[in-house]
Amino acid sequence: MQTGKFDRYASILFALLGATFLIESRNISKSAYGSEVGPNVFPFLLGLILILLSIKLFLESLKSIQKEKKKTEELQIKRFVIILLASLFYAGTIEMLGYIISTSLFLYVSFQAMERGNWIKNGIIALAFSFFVYYLFVVVLEGSLPGMPIWFS
Repeated sequence: MQTGKFDRYASILFALLGATFLIESRNISKSAYGSEVGPNVFPFLLGLILILLSIKLFLESLKSIQKEKKKTEELQIKRFVIILLASLFYAGTIEMLGYIISTSLFLYVSFQAMERGNWIKNGIIALAFSFFVYYLFVVVLEGSLPGMPIWFS
């Protein structure tokens, strides 16, 4: 399977996944624990971003097919599988490990899958991003995210 074809199929799959996030986020309650931003906001935004990125990937795959019909590229299935497994691990452990730890681990593994090396830099970026988003959502927007695990408290 050529890269352009794989990208098109992947973009359609991710657009459908994003649409599912959008639809299912409407089934989550609007507000929780007196917060201004309810638990339905992140899944909705994630679905919207996923759809927009899928559209961009689909359009770029069409452009690359037109430009490079004869040129073949190596599929990077290994990276895809690593990030997919990291996503499944993240979804399964966010409640148990808490937002900051699980998000940092997910980002770190994803960064390493995309580009090996720079362990310290990638770790710092993953932690800083996780803390920043947690602070922004919980403190500034007064939303709720899973905190630290019980065994750390």
